Amino acid sequence: MNILHVVGARPNFMKVAPVMAALDSREACSQRLVHTGQHYDANMSDVFFQQLGLPQPDVSLGVGSGSHAVQTAQIMMRFEEVVEEQRPGLVLVYGDVNSTVAAALVCAKLLIPVGHVEAGLRSYDRTMPEEINRLMTDQTADLLFTPSPDGDANLLREGIAPDAIHHVGNVMIDTLVRLLPQAQLPHIDGLATRYALVTLHRPSNVDDEAMLRRLMTTLQEVSQELQVVFPIHPRTRARLQAFDLAVVDEERFLLLEPLGYLEFLALQRQATLVITDSGGVQEESTYLRVPCLTARENTERPITVDVGTNVLVGQDMERLRAEVDHILAGTFKTGEIPRLWDGRAGERIADVIETWQG
Repeated sequence: MNILHVVGARPNFMKVAPVMAALDSREACSQRLVHTGQHYDANMSDVFFQQLGLPQPDVSLGVGSGSHAVQTAQIMMRFEEVVEEQRPGLVLVYGDVNSTVAAALVCAKLLIPVGHVEAGLRSYDRTMPEEINRLMTDQTADLLFTPSPDGDANLLREGIAPDAIHHVGNVMIDTLVRLLPQAQLPHIDGLATRYALVTLHRPSNVDDEAMLRRLMTTLQEVSQELQVVFPIHPRTRARLQAFDLAVVDEERFLLLEPLGYLEFLALQRQATLVITDSGGVQEESTYLRVPCLTARENTERPITVDVGTNVLVGQDMERLRAEVDHILAGTFKTGEIPRLWDGRAGERIADVIETWQG
């Protein structure tokens, strides 16, 4: 079977790697990797290919930045040509980014089977573009690979046929398990032994000047108790500059350039706590058993709250401070690793594909 994998944004790189590795050992599968170019910053694209051991893309669409509509349309137009030429037996899409839904829609129109890796996740917040991408992708997919039981339940509730749903576990944890032994702390001048690791990039947090000011004020307060380390997304850095927000104490509050996956993973493993609005970081911190405070009102990964180390603090900065105090006092929950987050999700996906008759 000829399989096309479609990636384009940072989280997808970690998700595609274990699936491609698992399918490599299956004789009946040939694979090609399509990189849409949705993330066009070299620090957030090329470095991940190197560290994850992914092959260079067989096809690069080179789409780059743009509004959601423009980016999605460009991917659809360019990917359609690839599909028409190669006529794959299956297209695998990952996560919930614009590349995911664009590829799925193209395949639906051309009657090409689609497998969605990380299917069924729901935040129930349709103001988030990712939620729309998830819903539309799942409704067009033929194979739905879920990371957690809530994904299965969501899909069944939405009318997806039970035999299309496969609970396989979390592919991003596959990558974490494989690469964790290689993750070494990067040299960072002034890095303390104990620190809070921060990632923020969601529009609700960084595009609203008042909210970003509240976040930065709270983080600077936290930094007086615990050093804050903030590898800053280009989007967030641009907003800090536009809003004229500066760090007061640069020894207690370190602003870093974006890091490679291994470097970030090493920082996360050693962190006293994590403050984030990233879905992937919620999952990684749960596996690493690191306390995680998520600056969102909802999450499409509720298992990280129900089972893992994640707490939703929303935009309540008093709650954020209170939870930091709980962590520093040793009274925060410990959490557990969810079932099937064991480093073998990619193998389970390959097993399904090997026996599937499209």
